[in-house]
Amino acid sequence: MGCEPPRRLERALGEMYGDAAAADWLAGLPGLTERALTAGDGLTAERVAAPGGRSSLVVLVRRADGTPAALKIAPPAARPDLERAALEHWNGWGAVRTLDASEAGASGPDASGPGTSEPGTEDAAGGLLLERLHHEVSLRSLPEAKALLEAAGTVRRLWVEPPAGHGFETVAERTARQSAGMRAAAEADPELVPLVEAALATRAELVEGASELLLLHGNFRQSKVLSGERAPWLTVGPEPLVGERAYDLARLVRDRAEDLIAASGGPVTARRRVKKLAESLEVDQARLHGWTLFRAVESGTRALAEGRRQMGEVNLEFAGWL
Repeated sequence: MGCEPPRRLERALGEMYGDAAAADWLAGLPGLTERALTAGDGLTAERVAAPGGRSSLVVLVRRADGTPAALKIAPPAARPDLERAALEHWNGWGAVRTLDASEAGASGPDASGPGTSEPGTEDAAGGLLLERLHHEVSLRSLPEAKALLEAAGTVRRLWVEPPAGHGFETVAERTARQSAGMRAAAEADPELVPLVEAALATRAELVEGASELLLLHGNFRQSKVLSGERAPWLTVGPEPLVGERAYDLARLVRDRAEDLIAASGGPVTARRRVKKLAESLEVDQARLHGWTLFRAVESGTRALAEGRRQMGEVNLEFAGWL
């Protein structure tokens, strides 16, 4: 089977890691894929999932017993080891399950709860063997109100105590690292200074007053929740860290921002969304508002730095509403 990476992946890796580093990893991708397939449980490749994501190659496969699965291969910089650790801790509780060679054909109940799984297959290529979901059907296929309702019910399941001795970074650590890029963006473009300064000041207050230390998805949004067989909706693609729920929920507030920008009542709708999500998930509204501001400015400045100008401007305009 040819395993040509989707153009979307090639472009995104170049934006995130630079063209040279992306080209090096992509050049070795056929070999990585072949090793992952042969190291797995008699895997047979069907096709590459397209258009796919922005950080990994996903190959739709079948196991020796005919069970469908998905093989995910990501660059080391994307920390697939941490993704694996989070997924195994959730053990299918609101999230896609990892599979191993001893579980051929097993699906496991979604109600099994977090923290009870055996480690999944870890092969030399660093591939993640996952239960297959309907990658073409995410919550973005639903009307907005229904999508937000389902998303809230799904993300609630992920907020559990992290495993003992975990290696996940904290919200404070991740946002401190991101702050450097935001300051650089403001230095390069003085027009960004007011938004960046407001976001950084808000972050300082939020970090100082943080009290929760739960396992978080890290990049939760509607497109990260896919239709499944074992459960109607399951989360994929975590960038896990530990911290407060408001941080995790903040990215969801900004979902479909491009639609809000195009609507006349966008600012009012954005603020209403903060209030509604905070109330439905019993999260402090002021903290959700603050983290939404910080994450919108961070995403906007990062998109500009990566050359994704339209996305950067959308995120920064959204931040300005807050």
